[in-house]
Amino acid sequence: MTERRVLTAAVVVAGGTVHRPGWLVVEHGLVSAAGSGTPPASVGPADVVLGDVVVVPGFVDMHVHGGGGATFTDGTVEAARTVVSAHRAHGTTRLVASLVSAHPDPLREQVATLAGLVESGELAGIHLEGPWLSPTRIGAHDPATVRPPDADEIHSLLDAGRGGIAMVTIAPELPGGLAAVEQLREAGVVVAVGHTEASYDQVRAAIAAGATVGTHLFNAMRPIMHREPGPVVALAEAPGVVVELIVDGVHLHPAMYDQVRRWVGPSRIALVTDAMAAAGMADGAYTLGSLDVTVEGGQARVAGTDTIAGGTATTDQLFRAAAGGPDGVDDDEILLQAVEQTSVVPARALRLPRHDLAPGTPADLVVLDRDLQVRRVLVRGA
Repeated sequence: MTERRVLTAAVVVAGGTVHRPGWLVVEHGLVSAAGSGTPPASVGPADVVLGDVVVVPGFVDMHVHGGGGATFTDGTVEAARTVVSAHRAHGTTRLVASLVSAHPDPLREQVATLAGLVESGELAGIHLEGPWLSPTRIGAHDPATVRPPDADEIHSLLDAGRGGIAMVTIAPELPGGLAAVEQLREAGVVVAVGHTEASYDQVRAAIAAGATVGTHLFNAMRPIMHREPGPVVALAEAPGVVVELIVDGVHLHPAMYDQVRRWVGPSRIALVTDAMAAAGMADGAYTLGSLDVTVEGGQARVAGTDTIAGGTATTDQLFRAAAGGPDGVDDDEILLQAVEQTSVVPARALRLPRHDLAPGTPADLVVLDRDLQVRRVLVRGA
């Protein structure tokens, strides 16, 4: 790869600023400078004039199970790389491998397999969505595999992950739930509240113990009631909590997305795909963990039921939803909010290095046309 190049485009979103027109200088895979108007002196043929396009930071997906016909629970490095490639083609340059509930030995084996890909930088981490979930809010998880948290099992999984477990979703009302939150927090793992029947007060206790994320807000959690606000209100009102939202038109009504934006602001929302194997693929029969899944009209459901079984969207679709479609290209505030929710906030929630194309950050970027369709993806400038 050329050591230094200048990229120019009609719109460049970098370091929390919209540049019209804009430019980036990329050196050794990092952004060394960014700005508006006329770029620095050209270095010749290595420069890239991207034209009438929009350049934004690479997307970060903190909750993804699969894509391209494969899942992380398939248990092989090849399957994991298929998922990474499928999402990278749609602009996701950093993603976390989400695993569903499983029995102890298979789960530990899956974690050990993925740990090497975290060490190599191909994955941003591993997310355990289960097995410590409420049996009444399990969604598309095998009921036979959910169980209360156990300190020894947590230690065993952390050991198998070799530091690669980035986040764990837990139902804090389970026996030993709060102790597990504290154990995970002390191990440096991000703790998320989800798949939960917890009360408002129980979730507040989990946040006090160290939980900092709400897993796909609204989905698989006790709903808001006027005398028992439940998890949604407790998570939304806590200023240190990031809430995941799946704005694919299936998991969440657009009005609820608008309401949460007004409620918590864009700097606390991480848009996630919760993608399963069918992301980027055609309708048909798939699996999620040990469950059979049917995808019809782009909607994934546990076979023979109405239970949603993850998503089939990719993050570029979520970006378009956040931007309100192509009209968002011309509104700096809307464009910045879409970037926050698909790149900046999820990276911060996962405690990853800054991910916004500011000088000194990786040159991970997505080139979008005026319709916000992906035209090019660069990872560390390549």
